[in-house]
Amino acid sequence: MSEAIAYERVGDIAVLKAQNPPVNALGIDVRKGLLAGIERAEEEGAKAVLIYGEGKTYFAGADIREFGKPPQDPYLPGLCSRIEASPLIVVSAMHGTALGGGLEVALSSHYRIAVPTAKMGLPEVNLGILPGAGGTQRLPRLAGTEAALQMITTGRHIGAAEALDKGIIDRIEEGEPCEIGLAYAQELLDAGAPRRAVGEMPAPEAVDFDAIYEATLKKGRGQLSPATAVRAVQAAVEVESFEAGLKRERALFTELMESDQRQGLIHAFFSERAVSKLPELEGVDPREVAAMGVVGGGTMGAGIATAALLAGLQVVLVEMTDEGVTAARGRIEGNLQGALKRGKITQVQFDQLTGEALTVSTDYAALGQVDLVVEAVFEDMGVKREVFGKLDAHCKQGAVLATNTSYLDVDEIAVATSRPQDVIGLHFFSPAHVMKLLEVVVAQKTAPEVLATGFALGKRLKKVAVRSGICDGFIGNRIMNAYRKAAEYVVLDGASPYQVDKVVTTFGFPMGPFAMGDLAGLDINWAARKRRAPTRNPRERVPRFYEMLCEGGDFGQKTGKGFYVYEAGKRGGVPNPEVAELIARDQEQQGVTPREFSDAEVLRRYMCAMVNEAAKVVGEGIARRPLDVDMVMLFGYGFPRFWGGPLKWADLQGLDGILTDIRSFAVEDEFFWQPAPLLERLVAEGRTFGDLNKGA
Repeated sequence: MSEAIAYERVGDIAVLKAQNPPVNALGIDVRKGLLAGIERAEEEGAKAVLIYGEGKTYFAGADIREFGKPPQDPYLPGLCSRIEASPLIVVSAMHGTALGGGLEVALSSHYRIAVPTAKMGLPEVNLGILPGAGGTQRLPRLAGTEAALQMITTGRHIGAAEALDKGIIDRIEEGEPCEIGLAYAQELLDAGAPRRAVGEMPAPEAVDFDAIYEATLKKGRGQLSPATAVRAVQAAVEVESFEAGLKRERALFTELMESDQRQGLIHAFFSERAVSKLPELEGVDPREVAAMGVVGGGTMGAGIATAALLAGLQVVLVEMTDEGVTAARGRIEGNLQGALKRGKITQVQFDQLTGEALTVSTDYAALGQVDLVVEAVFEDMGVKREVFGKLDAHCKQGAVLATNTSYLDVDEIAVATSRPQDVIGLHFFSPAHVMKLLEVVVAQKTAPEVLATGFALGKRLKKVAVRSGICDGFIGNRIMNAYRKAAEYVVLDGASPYQVDKVVTTFGFPMGPFAMGDLAGLDINWAARKRRAPTRNPRERVPRFYEMLCEGGDFGQKTGKGFYVYEAGKRGGVPNPEVAELIARDQEQQGVTPREFSDAEVLRRYMCAMVNEAAKVVGEGIARRPLDVDMVMLFGYGFPRFWGGPLKWADLQGLDGILTDIRSFAVEDEFFWQPAPLLERLVAEGRTFGDLNKGA
């Protein structure tokens, strides 16, 4: 017998215990052990088989160490069919999680019992594939077509109570999995219960699969795996036999396995886990953070405070005036009310978080005992330096002093203190209690344990923390400025903002750059443009229609009008007719003869600008690895996860073609379209951005 599966006889019941820590992943040894255990039970004359997991969980899914490698026999689909075909009664006792292949093993069993806290799901679509071991054929037979479609296309996990209600499991019982499983199997034997194979059950009911397919594709913004899973479930209803359904499922699974989107999603999966693992932090302990300060109670500061409270930290927030204190507390309470309504916290927790866990004051002395403080005031160097001078005077020695600046030089801010080694950038994204990205910006004198503290805080706040060096805009905003410029140039040259936004959302972004500008507030970028103007290279083209819009007092959603016009109570906006006039005036003043752009060319320029600037960011060491850029763009800027990030997308498209396009664009605008040296080097060497991630 395989060591991954222990075999034991208890009367007429053969017990197969998974012992493959930490999560009993369905690797090759587990699969071999399950097959051998079923065969042995049949040979020895057992009447029933119990399958359960030792430790914290039933089978939590596939073994990620096998991702991207050739599959080994026994394959999971064949194993599940073999379990189901056994003449013995097979029972699965579930606890912890039964996900993906784990749930498919349970579905191939004849009966299922679970502890009340068990969770289960089929999350394969999140990796660009679909359940490929019978999940799309068996789940609809148990739960019904609509419930199965909802679970499979979203990858949502459900609890034991919901699984029982849907018919996915047969019973919920408190106790140890082995004990409740044995008792249930014996009860079934004593009652003369029949062997009950899901695959032998009647086909599930039909629904409007074409409509669901189109709706799923639209909801996924072009992601293929959820929509393809709809077709697999359709096979469970429409093909002539269960075996034919399995064959169709396997064909669709193989199709997705060979897709670029699957590669992108696998890259995102592993990169999300690798991004916070920095060689420079090995053996470096973070400072302890139990109490956190926030300076500034606007939208950003209140969001940061909310995130800290939800993570169990004591929070002290400082505002300038009594009115500011009241407004800040109201914003935090509003954020927490949202968490209360969604069931994330209880009323008791809400009362505690808004009571003893939160202090709001106008006195910097209130920050005297915090372990870390985040400044979240107006994006102005003079204002931030003044705040840091006060923090230096009032915060205890050893406290980490962090700035939430989006663009400014953290080194220059650190000079305002007597302890630059304690200063770091923690760039949150708005709303800070919702957005998952945290750029951890390392200043010249930042101590290693302060950097480690930034990453530890990010983990505690459930953020994806990414290390960044110092430049104007760090990783994300610097890249965003480049592709936003590309969008403005293509509009100045003849496209419309609305064509650009449509092309970008069709690609998979939740919003286009002009709609996003309206949402964020056009005045924010306008201020940054004015700040950069004195140092702007005279060779740089400067579209003026953006400034013209702002000069007229139109800042987007906050003023009811920007590139779009917004009506109170209505979601989204309609194109602002005045924008075309501003663009025409800008073109006339700059001597531009507008031309038409195809959607493909608009997208290519937008994406090439993003990739080129990202390559510069990596080449300059602002981001240490291409995967750092990819995670920033996924979690902070809405880049479609199924492409893995801009540099993974570039690898999939081919770097030589991207470089060729950039050079062709440079014919009309040499200043903006300067190819990144790193991109040129990779093409010359026949390498990819992915090669730079290996071993980094």
